[in-house]
Amino acid sequence: MSGPQPGPDLPEVPARLSATAEDPAWPGRLLALFMAGIWLVFLSDAFALAWRERESVRGDGALGVLAAFVALYLLHFTHLPAAVWGSRVSAAPGPWYITRSGVLCWAGLAVLAGLATVTLGQEGATTWVFLAVSGLWTFRLRIGLVVGLSLVVLYEFLTLHISGWTHDASISMSMVLAMAAVTGGMVASQRQRALAEARRENARLAIQEERNRMARDVHDILGHSLTVITVKAELAARLMDVSPDRAKAEVADLERLARDALADVRRAVAGFRDLSLPAELARARSSLAAAGIAADLPSATDAVPTPLREVCAWTLREGVTNVIRHSGATVCRVTLDEYGIVITDDGTGNSPGPPGTGLLGLRERASAVGAHLESQALAPRGFELSVGRAERDRAQRHTEERAEA
Repeated sequence: MSGPQPGPDLPEVPARLSATAEDPAWPGRLLALFMAGIWLVFLSDAFALAWRERESVRGDGALGVLAAFVALYLLHFTHLPAAVWGSRVSAAPGPWYITRSGVLCWAGLAVLAGLATVTLGQEGATTWVFLAVSGLWTFRLRIGLVVGLSLVVLYEFLTLHISGWTHDASISMSMVLAMAAVTGGMVASQRQRALAEARRENARLAIQEERNRMARDVHDILGHSLTVITVKAELAARLMDVSPDRAKAEVADLERLARDALADVRRAVAGFRDLSLPAELARARSSLAAAGIAADLPSATDAVPTPLREVCAWTLREGVTNVIRHSGATVCRVTLDEYGIVITDDGTGNSPGPPGTGLLGLRERASAVGAHLESQALAPRGFELSVGRAERDRAQRHTEERAEA
């Protein structure tokens, strides 16, 4: 008699009153409809009583009412899977019910159940079991439970006050147990749907995060590589007439840089984001020399802890790119220690305004490994970019306090 149920806390799902071949889930719906129809065997006593009196108006009328009840119940049951899996809306939902079409079907069932009870007596009240259950997928969950329990109370009242009715608790128990089973199915269905929605949302967020990661990496790689290629191309153009041999060497270096940039982009797209800090240090030395900027760089990278090496490599790449592109500096100094990396220059500093995409990407990478990024203008001129852990700040404050003391 039941299947997955829409609940009060779930978003409204459009209803459809029939399953069609265009719906990929229609075989499952037909199976659910068949399983629901099996429970109609509990109306067999009512049908048998009506069949025995089929020669009378009462018997024929009861047969017609029961047949109409069965047909409408099965039609109304299709509203349940349609409300859960459907894709077209037939009417606006209300605060008390799932869809208006469902309320109309349930009202028809209530009228037919009443007629069956009038024509067949207590045997016709077996239709109330199906009426109570169908109320759970017609109304909001709490309203459906109230409606079903009201039917139980009404039936018990009638058994005590109508002549010829005996106090038979089987119908009342059938209504209670059927509603409990359907309610359990509703809760399980709601949780299953919520879990499926959460999985889809997690998959969407993972795709979005990967897109952001790829965009950030490609920006960092190409921003640095194209800046260096531009500087070397300008240098090669100036040396073309003055020193053809040096110009050829710069052109060859341009080819190497272009190939390296292509390889880096491929690695970023493939998801292999690890950078080599020594390689980035060598690349920074070459890039600064090509730009005519004196480089004060460390000769080793062993002091940097392993968890910080990748973010320090990205910081070195982004920082040197910004020095070459924006600073107008004559000297660039890089410090590597157990706390992270510090890059300073004697240029004009960054232009005012919000940080660019490169710095935002560095901030995300630093946060991911428990470090933090700082950037500040120096007096009287210059700029400093650092990525490291909080221990550096405490060590600097301690050194300053000792100097003041």
